[in-house]
Amino acid sequence: MDSVVLLHYLHAHFPKRLRVVHCNHHLSEHCDNWQIFCQKLCKHLNIPYKNIDFYLEKSSNIEENARKKRYFSLSCDLNQDEVLCTAHHQDDQAETLLLQLFRGAGVAGLASMPRQKPLGMGIHYRPMLEINKQQVIDYATKHKLSWIEDDSNKDTNFRRNLLRLEVIPLLSKTYQNLTKSLARSAKHQSESLKLMHELAELDIENYRLIDSNNRLQINPLITLDLHRIKNVLRYQLNQLNFLAPSDKIMDQVFELIFAKADAMPLVSWNEFEIRRYQQQLYFIDTHSEKNQQKCPIHAELENLPNFSIRYRTEGQRIKLAGKKHSQPLKKVLQEAGIPPWERNSLKMYYINDELRAIERLGRAQHAE
Repeated sequence: MDSVVLLHYLHAHFPKRLRVVHCNHHLSEHCDNWQIFCQKLCKHLNIPYKNIDFYLEKSSNIEENARKKRYFSLSCDLNQDEVLCTAHHQDDQAETLLLQLFRGAGVAGLASMPRQKPLGMGIHYRPMLEINKQQVIDYATKHKLSWIEDDSNKDTNFRRNLLRLEVIPLLSKTYQNLTKSLARSAKHQSESLKLMHELAELDIENYRLIDSNNRLQINPLITLDLHRIKNVLRYQLNQLNFLAPSDKIMDQVFELIFAKADAMPLVSWNEFEIRRYQQQLYFIDTHSEKNQQKCPIHAELENLPNFSIRYRTEGQRIKLAGKKHSQPLKKVLQEAGIPPWERNSLKMYYINDELRAIERLGRAQHAE
C-alpha cells in the first residue's frame, strides 16, 4: 500500500519525471505475481519500469542482507542528481527506533532513518516520513487504489512484524500518540548525531588525523579524550560504509591503537578489517572490488616476448634501477612503506627470466 500511495502521489504531481525500480528478492512464492502487478501498474500509468532480481542465501539475518543488496543495487542504478523516493512513513520510523533500542544501539542507530541522505550519484529521500500509517490508508481509500499485501508482513517471527502487530498496539493503549513520540525521539537523536559528526570533522581537520589514503594517524589521535577517539573512529567507519562494530570489537580496536609495538596488528568483523602499521590504522573492506587498472609498467611490458609475473620469495634480494648494489626485498618494501599484508601480492615483472620491475616500486635490474 505504502509504495502504491507514493507512486500515485508522485505521478499526480511530477508527471513524466518518474521511473520505477522494483526489487524482486525471490523470497516468497508470490514474488513473480508482485512483479507482474508492478509492471502492469507502471504500464497503465505510462511510467518507465525496471526490475532487479536478487537471489539470497537463507540466513538468520536475511532481512538485513536483503536490505543491503537492495540499496547497493539501487545506488548503482541512480543517475547523476536523481532522487530515489521510498515510502517509509512515521510508523516505520517508530518501529526502527524500537528495534535499534532493543539491540542496544547508540546515537547513530537511534537516529533511525534520515529523511534525506546521499546515495550513489543521487539522493535517497523519504517524503512520507512524517506521515502516519492511518493517513496513508486514508489516501489509498480516497483514491480507490489497489495494491498487494506481502504475506510475510503477518509473520511475527520477524521482529519488525512482532513490534508492529503486537508490541506497539499494546503500548499504544497506555501511551497516546506513541508512534509520533517515537518518531520525534528519532529526530532528536538525528540532531545529536549531526553534532557528533561535526565534532569528528573538526577533530580530523584540526589534528590532521586522516591522510589522503584514508589512514588514521595514531600519534595525534591518542592526544584526544577517549570518547572523542571513539567518535572519530565511528565517523570514519561510517564514511567508508563499514558495518558499525560492536562494543566488543571497539574495545579490540582501542587495544590495537594503544598497543606499544603492534602487539595485535589486526581487528576484524564480518568482511571488515582494521590493521595497524607504522603508527597508522588501515581500514580494509575485504569484499570490495580492488582497483582493476594495470600499472603503467605492466602495460608496457606485458606484450614483450617471454613476459611473466611472479611474486616475492623468502630471503629475496633485488637491485633497483639506479642502485649499485642489491638489497633485501624485505628492507626495500619496508622503506617504501608497503604494509606486510600487501607484500606477498605485489607483482614482479620478468622478461626472459630477468626481473624488470615490481608493482608500486618501479623498475629493477636484478633479483636473486
